[in-house]
Amino acid sequence: MSQDISERFVQLAGPPPPRVGLGRLPPGGTPERIAGLPADSLPNCVALDQQSSLLYMADSVLGTVWRVPATGGTPTKWAAAPELEATGFLGANGIKIHKGAVWVPNLDKGTVLRIPITCHGTAGPVETRATGLVNIDDIAFTGAGDTLLAAINADNEVALVRPDGSQTTVLTAADGLENPTSLAVSGTTVYITNGAYSANNDPNLLAARIRSGE
Repeated sequence: MSQDISERFVQLAGPPPPRVGLGRLPPGGTPERIAGLPADSLPNCVALDQQSSLLYMADSVLGTVWRVPATGGTPTKWAAAPELEATGFLGANGIKIHKGAVWVPNLDKGTVLRIPITCHGTAGPVETRATGLVNIDDIAFTGAGDTLLAAINADNEVALVRPDGSQTTVLTAADGLENPTSLAVSGTTVYITNGAYSANNDPNLLAARIRSGE
């Protein structure tokens, strides 16, 4: 079954505890809660695998990747590993499905992790694909390859991360970044949400062009 991608999914993390989980926002319909998570969890980004119609959620507090059908139900703990855990603030933070794997940044450890989806649908071994990206809040792939952009929240930067893990800063506060929290790529444009909660100045959506070869 293929999932209608016009539907939108949102993680729920506010009080009271029974609200923690996942919500669905059907176009023109009524928002509904479709999955619950433990009260001490912190879902922090969700991604849809369109081939399997399964949703994957990063949990920043429990160091877990949860999985649940896009139609809703009881989430299962798909992956849990030390690489996903926090070391003081937040661990797994952001998530993308890319080329048969789940990719998750870890904010505290400054890493980008790749977890293969096996032929049985289970989680393969966690691979560390990049390091040195402390305060990373989200990632987005620039194309079909493994080159990605990383939002570095506290430093007001976006870094270009190549498949070998090498990095170049491509956007800074001078370009309008204020606590970038999320990234999405459409064609040759990257859209960046600015939380702006440190300076409490101008939360906004910033668009930038991806140059050929990046």
